[in-house]
Amino acid sequence: MAVEDKHISYRIYLVAFAIFLMAIAIAVKLTNIQWVEGDYYRKLAKERTVRNFLIPANKGNVYSADGSLLATSIPNYEIRFDAVTPKAESFEKNVKPLSDSLALILGKPSTYFQNELRKARANKNRYYLIARNLSYTEYFKIKGFPLFNLGSNKGGIIIEQETVRKHPIGKIAERTIGYERRNSNGSSDGKGIEWAYRNYLNGKDGNILKQKIAKGQWKPLRDINEVDPQDGYDVISTIDVFIQDIAHHALLKQLEDYQADHGCVVVMETSTGQVKAISNLGRGKDGTYYETTNYAVAESHEPGSTFKLVDLMTILEDKVADTSTVYDSQGGEIRYSGKAVRDSHKGGYGKISLARGFEVSSNTVMVQAVYNNYKNNPSKFVNHVDSYGLNRKLGLDLKGEGMPRIPQPKDKNWSNISLPWMAFGYGVSVTPMQTLTFYNAVANNGVMVKPQFVSEIKEWNKTIKKIDKVVLNPRVCSQETILKLKAVLLNVVKKGTGAKLYSKDFSMAGKTGTAQVNYAKDGGAGKYYASSFVGYFPAEHPKYSCIVVVHKPSTINNNYYGADVAGPVFKRIAQKIFTDAPSTNKIKNLDRKIPKQESNYDSYFVKSQNKAQLIPDVKGMSGMDALALLENLGVKVKVVGIGKVKKQSLQAGQNIVKNATILLELS
Repeated sequence: MAVEDKHISYRIYLVAFAIFLMAIAIAVKLTNIQWVEGDYYRKLAKERTVRNFLIPANKGNVYSADGSLLATSIPNYEIRFDAVTPKAESFEKNVKPLSDSLALILGKPSTYFQNELRKARANKNRYYLIARNLSYTEYFKIKGFPLFNLGSNKGGIIIEQETVRKHPIGKIAERTIGYERRNSNGSSDGKGIEWAYRNYLNGKDGNILKQKIAKGQWKPLRDINEVDPQDGYDVISTIDVFIQDIAHHALLKQLEDYQADHGCVVVMETSTGQVKAISNLGRGKDGTYYETTNYAVAESHEPGSTFKLVDLMTILEDKVADTSTVYDSQGGEIRYSGKAVRDSHKGGYGKISLARGFEVSSNTVMVQAVYNNYKNNPSKFVNHVDSYGLNRKLGLDLKGEGMPRIPQPKDKNWSNISLPWMAFGYGVSVTPMQTLTFYNAVANNGVMVKPQFVSEIKEWNKTIKKIDKVVLNPRVCSQETILKLKAVLLNVVKKGTGAKLYSKDFSMAGKTGTAQVNYAKDGGAGKYYASSFVGYFPAEHPKYSCIVVVHKPSTINNNYYGADVAGPVFKRIAQKIFTDAPSTNKIKNLDRKIPKQESNYDSYFVKSQNKAQLIPDVKGMSGMDALALLENLGVKVKVVGIGKVKKQSLQAGQNIVKNATILLELS
């Protein structure tokens, strides 16, 4: 018995000792939690009940040069109701007037809201949805309704806000305006002006404290923000909406008519380099055209005959030949290392001057002029090309500029045909923007300026930063050479490959180009044509330079040449800008057929100078044409949809009333 009692005592001591150890462990753990890890757990508890939420700053707007909105941030509001927060007396007193007010703005009966609000309170719903996708005006009204005007802590109102980026002019120039997006991994990327100038546009985010009220549901702890967001600055682009619309629709029409794969057009102000219009359209699987890639900036390819201006400038600068030097086109074909260089005109052009060879775009003449003078020292020719900046990027603000390629004699792939092939635009690679910059330098009397897409950064009416003109090369060649180049570029349109584009009513100068572009398809090789036209207008005193490139036009009718495909786009742009200028309103008998809606457009701009003004008939016009016309007449315009005008709320012929607003429905 004693032995058994002794065993029991040992067990009791053992249990007691174990309990003692557990007590010590608990005491140590509690001490550790309280004093050692206390801050961590207190912080964790606070984070799980109260958390700082980011309030994105409103991005600045992107404006056109004429003040039109190209991109803007529009806030969307969502209002919810914490039905537990209001006191019973306050809820009962305000539930009916609140429901009456909500009924007026949200379009449902007052009884519906009364029932829903009472149901939410009975179910202790702390996150009942009142309305979403509200404008600022709607949100501001609801915020002042009975009960809600007591704030979040007494009235139970919960306000959620998100910002949506909108392009008021629709898809036009969408790729150049660009975007900024946040990826799933938290990183950001983007394109165009929005991305290039994001540090100015984005502003500084704020934050607000919110308290957890249910699973996944939070409400503001206070009615004020912890840190208010600071709005971003506005960016003023160089885009002119009127010119942009002309360029866009002229390119679109030609792409559709020729069932082309893609194309681009750029209009640049000669003296400043400011890009007034840029359109990049590619055909989708459904056959319609979209702004998907900035071809003008990014696509580096063989330019073909537009590169011949480089030949002529170099030859004239080195004085190895003159525009009057005669060359034999040798029946339209000449061979180098067994490979033929041919003229597009069968049989060639006989013996002609270098100037005439350029005007009719004779490959045999231009190649001989280059090869005969530089075959023993090709580096001399290539060094000229490099000095024009064609071997390097322009350094544009926009992301994704294409890399040019100019073969160098020291390259391992340089061959006996490299120099003659360069002479007619093959074996080299440049972007449309680089070609345009070179031609613009000729138009600008030898001063090469950098293309610009933005003119200034503003905070309201205060200029934060002015984007000044950047001169890339103050003198690409002598004035003597410039004058000769201008003369032959004018003759290209008067009596050369661009003769179809000539009009006695206004002058243009430029160069056609047609290149066979190699491409890979289904693992094999193939070719298609790229048609281009680059030049400037007016020819005597250039104000704008312009390039048009159309890739893979239909070859069914054998009219895939630059003068047939790209030239009419150039002419359309120049002609439309000319006919809109007040100094050219007397021009008559333009060599074109003017559609009814375009006739209305031009005539109403003239009539806008008169005192008595009437609402024009804009049905059938493109939306941007109609917008520009009506705003010029002092009418406020609201646009719904994309495309051409289908309906107008104010009828044609009515007197224009001050501050009148017209609604245009587009198809």
